[in-house]
Amino acid sequence: MYSLAFSILFVSFFIFTLVLRFWLANRQLRHVMANRDAVPAEFAAKIPLAAHQKAADYTAAKTRFGLLSLVFSSFVLIGFTLLGGLQWLSSTLLPLTGPGMVFQLSLLVAFAVIGGVLDLPFDYYRQFVIEERFGFNKMTLGLWLADMGKGVLLGALIGLPLIWVVLTLMDKTGDLWWLYAWLVWSGFQLLMMVLYPTLIAPLFNKFTPLADASLKARIEDLMARVGFASSGLFVMDGSKRSAHGNAYFSGFGSNKRIVFFDTLLSRLAPEEIEAVLAHELGHFKLKHIVKRIAVMFAVSLGFLALLGYLKQQEWFYTGLGVDPVHGAGNDAMALILFMLVLPIFTFVLSPLTSITSRKHEFEADAFAAKYTQAQDLVSALVKMYEDNASTLTPDPLHSAFYDSHPPASVRIKHLNLAAT
Repeated sequence: MYSLAFSILFVSFFIFTLVLRFWLANRQLRHVMANRDAVPAEFAAKIPLAAHQKAADYTAAKTRFGLLSLVFSSFVLIGFTLLGGLQWLSSTLLPLTGPGMVFQLSLLVAFAVIGGVLDLPFDYYRQFVIEERFGFNKMTLGLWLADMGKGVLLGALIGLPLIWVVLTLMDKTGDLWWLYAWLVWSGFQLLMMVLYPTLIAPLFNKFTPLADASLKARIEDLMARVGFASSGLFVMDGSKRSAHGNAYFSGFGSNKRIVFFDTLLSRLAPEEIEAVLAHELGHFKLKHIVKRIAVMFAVSLGFLALLGYLKQQEWFYTGLGVDPVHGAGNDAMALILFMLVLPIFTFVLSPLTSITSRKHEFEADAFAAKYTQAQDLVSALVKMYEDNASTLTPDPLHSAFYDSHPPASVRIKHLNLAAT
């Protein structure tokens, strides 16, 4: 009875989420294309019509491709769950591995491999068709394959031991396993913040110290005014993969480093670069990073506690097309099912995340306007919108669900007010 009720609940949320995402995508397409032939008045003197139309076409292409990906992923989700895909995978592996940890790890690895293979054509099309068509792709097929190989290797070297620890905790530490697993996961996340900038990121990109002495002096002066200590200023060779540009800081504690994409440095003036960096530093000084980490840890604790309950309920498995394997362990299966269905039940909450993120963006913009010229940040943003083909006319409701940053017109209106 509970199994059937959960199946009905899952299917209901699945259909609702699917319809909602299609409706939002169609709103986005109609809104963007309806405004394709006229640059918004506040940008008319700064962005050419051709660039505005390119952004509209780029947005439309990504949205249509997203719908295709959504249809495919929906079939995959139903295939894995209600149509018995995971049940078949479990039944196939168990006789080969026997019960125990090997079976659990094999199930997770097999699921990840199948999912990765199914995603490959979409990743390829996104990079070598859509990004190529609009002039953003700079990757070669060899580099794409190399990145994939490194990602798989890192996933095995880092992910498998972590998963083994979590599965062991699930099996050996009783009803509070989720609390111990959360402590391990949280520690792992903090460790990655420290190790990623110096050990992992350089495996994919080359980072060289900022050589422009005048720009370096300008940035160091800004950091002194703001009160930010960094372990270095670096330029990343982002142009070998994409024409998109950005700047960010990474690391934790004394390991913080500021990174500029080479594409960004080639496009923006020194005062614009300073303003963009001031915005990023605003996130740090206003404790946005700490707040986001705290929220992430709190949410993950709640979800793990929920999983701790669900993994003991037979209806959770049978309601999703899986018969629990008695005596062989179901922890890996519980993790997989939870990862598959969680987005279905939580998508409707997406605007809540966007509201918080946008609030932080406005605050970081205001911080940048305090320590640099607001018009310099406006000028930089306009160039970045144009260079990245970001639409200036997103559908407001679609944007509320998907965009962590405010729409361009709203954001720049706030900055213009700060400049007066």
